[in-house]
Amino acid sequence: MLEDRATAVSSPTQWPAAYPQGYAVVDVETTGLARHDRIISAAVYRLDARGEVEDHWYTLVNPERDPGPVWIHGLTSEVLEGAPLFADIAEEFAARLEGRVLVAHNAVFDWQMIAREYARAERRAPVRQRLCTIALSKELGLPLPNHKLESLAAHFGVVQQRAHHALDDARVLAEAFRPSLRAAAAGGVRLPLLECRALTEWSDGPVPRQSSGDGGGYGGYRPGSWRPSRKRPACPYPNPGRYEDGKPLKQGMRVAFSGDTSVERELLEDRATECGLHVASSISRLTSLLVTNDPDSGTSKTVKARQFGTPVVDEAAFGQLLRDVAPADE
Repeated sequence: MLEDRATAVSSPTQWPAAYPQGYAVVDVETTGLARHDRIISAAVYRLDARGEVEDHWYTLVNPERDPGPVWIHGLTSEVLEGAPLFADIAEEFAARLEGRVLVAHNAVFDWQMIAREYARAERRAPVRQRLCTIALSKELGLPLPNHKLESLAAHFGVVQQRAHHALDDARVLAEAFRPSLRAAAAGGVRLPLLECRALTEWSDGPVPRQSSGDGGGYGGYRPGSWRPSRKRPACPYPNPGRYEDGKPLKQGMRVAFSGDTSVERELLEDRATECGLHVASSISRLTSLLVTNDPDSGTSKTVKARQFGTPVVDEAAFGQLLRDVAPADE
C-alpha cells in the first residue's frame, strides 16, 4: 500500500463533516468515445470515508460488437466472447456504487459510459455524485506536468503495472486518491463534487462497421495508422466563429488540441469529428476553441491562443460540451 510522501499529509483528526461517507473509485475500458460505444471491462475499488480500501471488484463485459482499439486496452473479440453482458453484471456493479461518490480520472467520461449502459439495460445507476481526480488535483494545486493518470500516480509514488487495464488503473487511482483526499481534508478544501443525472431511456444509433475478424479494428483503422498518415475528411459545415462561454459548441467550429489528455488524443479528436467539429492542427484567428489541460504552458498553440484571444477549455469541460453540439446554421 502507498506510503505518503511529503506531498501528502497524515489523516487529520478533525475530518470535515460535509465530506462523503464512502467512495467508489471506478475505471472502465470501452470500445471508443462515441455515444454508441460500449464498456468492455469495469473495476471498482470501494473506499471508506477517509479513503481506505474496503474491497475491489473487476469484470470483463461482452460489448456485442467490435472491441475497438485493441492496441490500447488489449481486449480482443476472442477474449470478450465468453464474458457476461452488461445486463448480467448490472446488479452487482450497482451494489458497489450504491450510496457512494463515484471517483474517476476524467469522471465525466466514465459516468457517461456507465449511465448509457444502465439505460440500455433499462435500469438506473445508483450514483448521485461524482468526483473527478483531475479537478481535485487542480483544487489542491498539485505540481503535475500534465493531467494523465500516470503523472498523478508518480506524484504520490504509486507504481502503475498495467496501463489501460481497468483493475490496475482503478487500483492506481485509489492509492493516489487517498493522500489527495487527506490533503483536501487537512486544508479544508471543498471537494469538487458534481451531480450525476441518470438516463431514463436509450436508443442506439448505427454501430460502426466491424473489422474483418482479428479483433484489432476500430472503424476500419489499425494501430499506427491514426497519425500522422490518417487524414480526416473535410468538415462539411461552415465555421460559425468562436465558442462563447455558457453556450453550446456548434457544428463547423474549428477545435485544436494542445498537450497531454487523459483520454487517447486520437479517440478524442475522432469524437469531435463525429459531432461535426473541424479538428485543426494549428491555431489561427479562425480557431473557435483550444482544448488543453495546461493553459499556462508555453506551447506554440497556447501562446498563439493568448495572442489571438482564442477561448480555452480543459478536457473535462470539452467532454461535457460534446454531449450537446448544436447543429450548423442552414
